Amino acid sequence: MEKPSNLLLKLTRRLFTDTDEQDKFIHALINPQPFHPCIIWCKNKPKDNPFLLAETISWQPNFIKRLSLQEKPGKHPLHEQGYFYCLDFSSVFAASTLLTINQPINYIVDMCASPGGKGIFAWKLLQPDLLICNEVIGKRLGMLISNLKRCHIQPSLVINRDSSIFAQEIPLSSDLVLIDAPCTGQSLLAKGIKAPGCFHPSSINKSANRQKRIIANSAQIVAPQGYLAYMTCAYSPEENEQVCQWFLKRFPQFKAVEVSHLQPYQSHLTSMHCYRMFPQHGLGAGSFTALFQNTDDGEIKEMNLDNLSGIWMNNF
Repeated sequence: MEKPSNLLLKLTRRLFTDTDEQDKFIHALINPQPFHPCIIWCKNKPKDNPFLLAETISWQPNFIKRLSLQEKPGKHPLHEQGYFYCLDFSSVFAASTLLTINQPINYIVDMCASPGGKGIFAWKLLQPDLLICNEVIGKRLGMLISNLKRCHIQPSLVINRDSSIFAQEIPLSSDLVLIDAPCTGQSLLAKGIKAPGCFHPSSINKSANRQKRIIANSAQIVAPQGYLAYMTCAYSPEENEQVCQWFLKRFPQFKAVEVSHLQPYQSHLTSMHCYRMFPQHGLGAGSFTALFQNTDDGEIKEMNLDNLSGIWMNNF
C-alpha cells in the first residue's frame, strides 16, 4: 500500500480519533475502489428499465437510481437523448438536504453550477418557475450549457457573473440558493483522480476564504424564509464546519436546518446540523452538506434579471 503523506495523516487524525476509522479512511483514498454509478431521470424513464440496479437507499427520491457496478450509463443511447444525468452518489447525498423543504420554490439560483448536477437535482425535485445557473469560470460554461440543453432543463437561465453582482442586483429574491462551493477537491482521490496540493494548508485556507466570500454574497439574495444549501467535496473542517460556523455568526438571521434522514451522517466535529459522507462508507467519494433557512419575516423582493443577462435554455 502506498504510504500516506504527512499532510493526509494530520488531517485524518483531526477527523477521526478511532484508529480503525483512520486506517479505513486512508485506505479508501490510497486504494480507491469503484462506486456504484448513479443517474437522475430527467424524463419519464422507459417502461422497461434499461439498467441493472443496485440497492436503493431508504431516503433516495424515486427519480434517482443507483446502478450495478458493471453499468456504463454514459454510453447508453438514452444518455445522449437527455433522459438522464450521470453523477456520483455523493452529490445525491449532498443535494438530499433539499428533501426537507416543504414549501413552494419559485426561483432557484445555483451559484457555482457547472457541470449542473445539483441544479438538475433541485429542478427535478422542486419544479421551480425558473432555475438560474451561474458559473463564474468561463471555460466551465460549455459543459453546463450542454448538460442543461441535452436534459431539457426548462425554464433555465445560464449566467456568467461574480456572486457579488447577484448580491447587488437581486437581493432577498431567491427561494433557494445552492452553493456547491469550489474546494480543494480532496474526495477526488477516492475516485482515483489526482488532486495535487489538496491537503496543503495554503490550499485549504485559500479555498475557505473563497467559500466565505461566496456564501456571504449568496446569503444576501436569499428571500425571507428561503433556503441556502452549502456543500463541498472536501474533507477539511476549514472548508466545511468552520465556514458554516463563520456564516451563522456573520448572518444570525439564518439557522441550520435539521435533516432527519441524514442524522446517521451528522458531523461529529460540531453540534450544528451538518452532515458528512466519507469514502469508507462505500456509497460515494465523500461530501459535506448543510441546509440553512433565512428566518426573517420581511418582504420578498421582486427578482429583476435585467442586469443579469444570460442564455435562456428554453430557447433551444
